[in-house]
Amino acid sequence: MSDKKNEDYVVRMPEGSHEQKDKSSFNARSPSSSSYAGNSPAISQSFSKLDNSPLLSVFAYCISSISMTVVNKYVVSGQGWNLNFLYLAVQAIVSTATITACQQAGLIKNLAPFDSDRAKKWFPIAVLLVGMIYTSTKALQFLSVPVYTIFKNLTIIVIAYGEVLWFGGSVTPLSLLSFGLMVLSSVVAAWADIQSAIAGDFTAQDSATAMSTLNAGYAWMGLNVFCSATYVLGMRKVIKKMNFKDWDTMYYNNLLTIPVLLVCGLVSEDWSSANLALNFPADQRNRIIVGMIYSGLAAIFISYCSAWCIRVTSSTTYSMVGALNKLPIAISGLVFFSAPVTVGSVSAIFIGFVSGLVYAYARVRQSSAPKDSLPTSRAGMSASSQSNRDANK
Repeated sequence: MSDKKNEDYVVRMPEGSHEQKDKSSFNARSPSSSSYAGNSPAISQSFSKLDNSPLLSVFAYCISSISMTVVNKYVVSGQGWNLNFLYLAVQAIVSTATITACQQAGLIKNLAPFDSDRAKKWFPIAVLLVGMIYTSTKALQFLSVPVYTIFKNLTIIVIAYGEVLWFGGSVTPLSLLSFGLMVLSSVVAAWADIQSAIAGDFTAQDSATAMSTLNAGYAWMGLNVFCSATYVLGMRKVIKKMNFKDWDTMYYNNLLTIPVLLVCGLVSEDWSSANLALNFPADQRNRIIVGMIYSGLAAIFISYCSAWCIRVTSSTTYSMVGALNKLPIAISGLVFFSAPVTVGSVSAIFIGFVSGLVYAYARVRQSSAPKDSLPTSRAGMSASSQSNRDANK
């Protein structure tokens, strides 16, 4: 089950366990034909076809992840927007309330009761999550959706080498090729963005203001890459000890981030009526509020669709869909937010798209032939091996 936010990297668990766990837990949640015994056979058969449709599951996952990115960009792109912590707190509250309501209604059956000891152990991970999602919204606020999507790939590189250092992981030659393409796409995207700013393609801003905005966006993006990698690697270290099931991770992440987000918002943001009126102008207020609520629901929908896609297809297909999905996400930024369309920006999107495909293929090959890799993992009782052994305790 994917995490709270729409990210393209995962915590790598032992091969095969993730797919089997998602399939079995999803089957436990999915209504069976016997649940519709009281309905007509035609209705039951139609639902079964939809429930087991690979195409529909892939489409639902793509729509949910694209809509999440678009809505996030819409909310934080308001003129003078400065309430990111409040926005993220609303997301977490909506997600937590929805998960609790679904559990009470019997739609979620494998959510364990709240355990304060587990919450204490997981709290540091929740703090890291706050750093990741806050820097993510700040980067998205200053950068276009295509550039944000392209630069997000750099997190994969940091995580991969973090796994080499601390978990005895390895990097294949094909992975190295994909990393090179990711770096190239980021350089091309940055170059295209800077050229557009100098040329005045950002119509609402002059060149100096546009460059200042881009510099802030790149700074936040760099912080986000670091925070995202720290969160994912930290979660991998802790999650094996917690014995969390699918919904447990999402529930604790959302619940534990609420107080952190609220405190950070109260300390660093202006929640006065005047500033709220500035951030929620009358002509856009309802749309922004609906977007904030939807983003909390979309996080759950992404997790549901991720498990659904894995259940009716495979982990391999899911990885490829995640890579392919970068293209429509990037294009959505060009369509909905009028990002500059230049040879450089289109080239960066294409290179980033190819890098995602190569990386997904490299992961598939690595899982099927783990010995075909570069000698980048440490042997014996090195620090990484000791860390890996500690994580399995």
